[in-house]
Amino acid sequence: MAVLNEEQEMLRDMAREWTVNESPVTEFRKVRASGEPEAFNRDAYATMAQMGWAGVIIPEEHGGSDFGFLSAGLVVEELGKTLTASPLVMNTVAASAIVLGGSDEQKAKWLPKLASGEAIATLAVDEGPNHDPAEIATAVSDGKISGTKAFVHEAHGADLFVVAAKDGLYLVEKGDGVSLTTRKLTDQRSHADVTFDGAAADKLAKGGDSLLDDVLDRARVLVSAEMLGMAQQVFDDTLDYLKQRVQFNQVLASFQALQHRMADLFADLAQMRSAVEAGLQAVDGGFGVARAATIAKAEANRVMHKMANEGIQLHGGIGMTDEYDVGFYLKRARVLEASFGSSSWLKDRFARLSGY
Repeated sequence: MAVLNEEQEMLRDMAREWTVNESPVTEFRKVRASGEPEAFNRDAYATMAQMGWAGVIIPEEHGGSDFGFLSAGLVVEELGKTLTASPLVMNTVAASAIVLGGSDEQKAKWLPKLASGEAIATLAVDEGPNHDPAEIATAVSDGKISGTKAFVHEAHGADLFVVAAKDGLYLVEKGDGVSLTTRKLTDQRSHADVTFDGAAADKLAKGGDSLLDDVLDRARVLVSAEMLGMAQQVFDDTLDYLKQRVQFNQVLASFQALQHRMADLFADLAQMRSAVEAGLQAVDGGFGVARAATIAKAEANRVMHKMANEGIQLHGGIGMTDEYDVGFYLKRARVLEASFGSSSWLKDRFARLSGY
């Protein structure tokens, strides 16, 4: 496990206490039942912003705390444990794009708003069902952007879109020239196809040719942190269930075959944590980010896929029912596994980064 300083421990403990007491899975059930396209509780997100979570990676001069990505990952992990629906991950990624590539004017305009929760931003990159940043057709002419982005996370609540075009990243505000088509995915969160039709676009001119990849790597490590929290919770819930469920007059946890399966999952979880924390620390350290982020997301995909399947199976038939929470984690996992790189895409990218 990563060695945390005192501030990071306090941040993690605060996030853990808040999610357990104020945002358990029952709150996600309420969001799901509401049917609102935004699919999150704005009051809850306002509270997160007040606690400083929306500004963890934003510099102090722009209203943030500049605690870094490991600290942001600690918060996101706790949110993942209770499936807290919020735009925090996408807002943090979008803010990182402005930190890396924005001008002084762009930073002054948007970062304080993103840190305070006054505005919400998200990232719009992919244009088809598969993640492939190399195939971007969206183009900008005379300061106007046109194109369609598929499966944009948290699109309905966003005030600002960080949009990938052929020649770089652009800031596009919601409003004229921006339209959404809702996509209903299995995790019941906010997803939409976003069409830009001559919308005003403001380019992020700094950061060089690698800006998009740098931002996507930050998205990968934060999504991996959410998946880590989810995997940890599925493991804990499944273990608790096996300890109390009785069949054939024996507690399920007493069966050696099930003990072996849980031991394998425990080892996988430890490996996943190592990879995810290494990815977060690489971003903070600025060294080997691409490889570390790729490994983190690939390992998160592998372990979360297995953990969700095993969690369902070890709960038996009731694992498939809505009464139990474990099915929600599987549904969210399937969406996140496909976001910012599937396992096969990530393996291919790692090979290319390694010179093969």
